Amino acid sequence: MNALPTIQQLQSQLITPENFQPYGQVIYASVDGKNFDQEDAQLNLQNGIPRFYIMRLHEKGRQFHSITRHIKCTQCLGSLDGKEWFMAVCPPENEIDEPVLSKIAAFRIPGNCFIKLETGTWHAGPYFDHESDEFIDFYNLELSDTNVEDHFTHDFLKSHNLSFEMI
Repeated sequence: MNALPTIQQLQSQLITPENFQPYGQVIYASVDGKNFDQEDAQLNLQNGIPRFYIMRLHEKGRQFHSITRHIKCTQCLGSLDGKEWFMAVCPPENEIDEPVLSKIAAFRIPGNCFIKLETGTWHAGPYFDHESDEFIDFYNLELSDTNVEDHFTHDFLKSHNLSFEMI
C-alpha cells in the first residue's frame, strides 16, 4: 500500500515582469500604435502552425502533482473577463529532462495581463478559485500540435510521492 502523498505548499506571489523573468514575460496593455519593443511578447512559433484559441476550464482549486513543458515553442496564456488565476512554473533547464524541485514557484496573475512562457518552461495551470459551477475562459497561443507532439509531463506523485498546493 502506498503512503499518502506529501502536500508541499507553494506561496503564490503577485506576478511582476521582474519576478517572472526566469520563466517568460508578463505583458500589459500598451497604447495603440506603439512600436514593437522588448515589452512585447517575444514569440517563438516558427516550428509549426500557430494556434490561437479560447479554452474553457472548469477545474478549480490550486493543487497539482504534474507539470508540463513545451520545447518547440513559446506559449501565451491569459484569462478573459479580467479574472485572477494562478500558475506554477519552473525555469527551463536544458541539460536535464525534469523540473528542479527547488526552483518551482507559484504566481497570482491578475486579469489585466497575460503571460508568455519561455520555450521549455515547466508549468502547471491555469488554476483558479471559483464556485464549482463556474468556469474561466483563457486565450492560448501555441502551435497547432503542441498538445500532441510537444507535450512533456513530469508527475511528482510517481517520482516523489508529492503534490503541491498554491497558497
